Amino acid sequence: MATNAVVGTSLSMRSLLPQTLAFTSISGPRSALVSSFGRKNVSFSLQPSSIRLRISCAAKAKPETVEKVCDIVKKQLAVPEGQTVSAESKFATLGADSLDTVEIVMALEEQFGIAIEEESAQAITTVQDAADLIEEIVLKKSS
Repeated sequence: MATNAVVGTSLSMRSLLPQTLAFTSISGPRSALVSSFGRKNVSFSLQPSSIRLRISCAAKAKPETVEKVCDIVKKQLAVPEGQTVSAESKFATLGADSLDTVEIVMALEEQFGIAIEEESAQAITTVQDAADLIEEIVLKKSS
C-alpha cells in the first residue's frame, strides 16, 4: 500500500459585504481581477493545505480459488445447469438475497478454513470480490 501526499492551495477572500463575490473577468494592461461588484483591488490569502491519497493495489486471486468460489456459489444458490457463474458474476444478478450472501460467506469460511469479518463480508458483491478477499485472508493467516 502506498501513501502519497499532494499539496494544494486554498483560496479565501475577505469581504465587508455579506454577499458572495464571484470573479467574472480579467481586464486591464496588468490583468487585474475584477469582482462581480466591480472592485479591482481585491486581496487574497493563500494557505497551503495537504491532501492524503491512499492507493491500494490488490492482487487478483488464483484461478483455482475463483473456481472453488464459483462452485460454492452455484451450490448455495442452486444455479441451473445452463447458467454459468464466472469471476464477474454478481450475487444479486444470480438471485441472491442478503440471507443467501450470508450462507455463501459461511460456506466459504468452512471450505477455506478462514474467518471473514462482517464488514468485509458486506463488501463482497461478486465472485471475484470473494476470491480476492479469501486470498488476502489466507495470505495474512500464513504470515
